[in-house]
Amino acid sequence: MSEFFRLFWGTILLRPYVFAFLACYIVAGCKHIGWKRTLVFIFAGYGLAWISEFSSIHWGFPYGDYHYIQSTAGRELWVFGVPFMDSLSYVFLSYCSYSVALFIMSPICVSSGKLTIFESHRIRRSVEALLLGAFLFMLLDIVIDPVALLGERWFLGKIYGYRHPGFYFGIPMSNFGGWFLVGAVMTGALQFLDRIAILDVASASKRDCSSRWRLLGPLLYFSVLIFNIAVTFRIGEYLLGLVDLVIIFSVVVPLVFFTLYKARHTTPEYAAAFTADIPES
Repeated sequence: MSEFFRLFWGTILLRPYVFAFLACYIVAGCKHIGWKRTLVFIFAGYGLAWISEFSSIHWGFPYGDYHYIQSTAGRELWVFGVPFMDSLSYVFLSYCSYSVALFIMSPICVSSGKLTIFESHRIRRSVEALLLGAFLFMLLDIVIDPVALLGERWFLGKIYGYRHPGFYFGIPMSNFGGWFLVGAVMTGALQFLDRIAILDVASASKRDCSSRWRLLGPLLYFSVLIFNIAVTFRIGEYLLGLVDLVIIFSVVVPLVFFTLYKARHTTPEYAAAFTADIPES
């Protein structure tokens, strides 16, 4: 047990950025989906992510044929050949992708300087939210994976590699397909948790949860992107960094204009009519 805690503490010291993002997820999740669902998804999301990674390093599915290099095995926690921090990252990456999808799909209204996001169970549990969340999850990996593959040039370290490198900065297309699939599964898990009434939490800040607190997930999403793009430029991978910026701006610019459009065309009366027939539980 003492060895476990030594390695777990070593993981925190070696990967503080992972736990900083995880802390942001806990704050955002507790305000958005409730503390019960937030904590349950840490374990459920980690389990789903670990299974996907364990499957890939042994059977090549769903990400393709890759392997982990246990260069930090004596310094941080690994779980049957998979770094603990890697599977843990999927929890906040999938949640923030899902939250961006919900923000895009939900009507918004700005009145008297107050932002209200009319998110409903119908939107949260929709197939469209699942597919969009999976796509945004995959988009994160398009930025993360190429720079992670160069981990020996920054503080991540060289922890994995592909037996058959792909043409996208060494990443095979199968990897992105795997991320979309796993993103769909993890988004589906969040949607499933949304249906479990026992996980509902009576919150005194319910009114706040319908507005500004729902922005924490999207802020986390773009913080992860900025962090990885900053690392990309820091290690001198300027071409990769520019490609990342083109990809991100191609998503951000339409999102900004669509948000402005929604804000101008969603009146309180329209939003009330939109959610009138949607039960909140």
